[in-house]
Amino acid sequence: MRHHAAALVTLAAALATAVPAHAAPASADDPEPAPRPGVFLTVSGSDNTWIRGLKLMCAPEPSGHHPHAAEACAAIDAVGGDLDELPGKDPLCTKEFDPVTVTAAGTHRGQDIAWHRTYANDCLRHAMTDPVFDF
Repeated sequence: MRHHAAALVTLAAALATAVPAHAAPASADDPEPAPRPGVFLTVSGSDNTWIRGLKLMCAPEPSGHHPHAAEACAAIDAVGGDLDELPGKDPLCTKEFDPVTVTAAGTHRGQDIAWHRTYANDCLRHAMTDPVFDF
């Protein structure tokens, strides 16, 4: 039994000091990895019954799978990346309650964005966030 215990202690010590071949020690001189540009946008139904999402790229020019990329980038630019400031429009919506949540996460023109909002229904979401979440 002592032989097994000694072997386990030796193995544990060896594993504790092992460094994976692909790991490089961090150095103060190592630059931070550049943030990946673009904002991942999602729209989801109540209780996440459905969800859709895409990545919007605005630099160097609007691109990605967003059907209105140029307009969405212009809307985000107009509010300086603060999606709480999207102007929206006067909604002509029913008072139906079927919550829809929108999120935006990523980097827009060097600025980090982490934002979400829940609207009472999809009509309100569209009125308040168009064209950013119009996909």
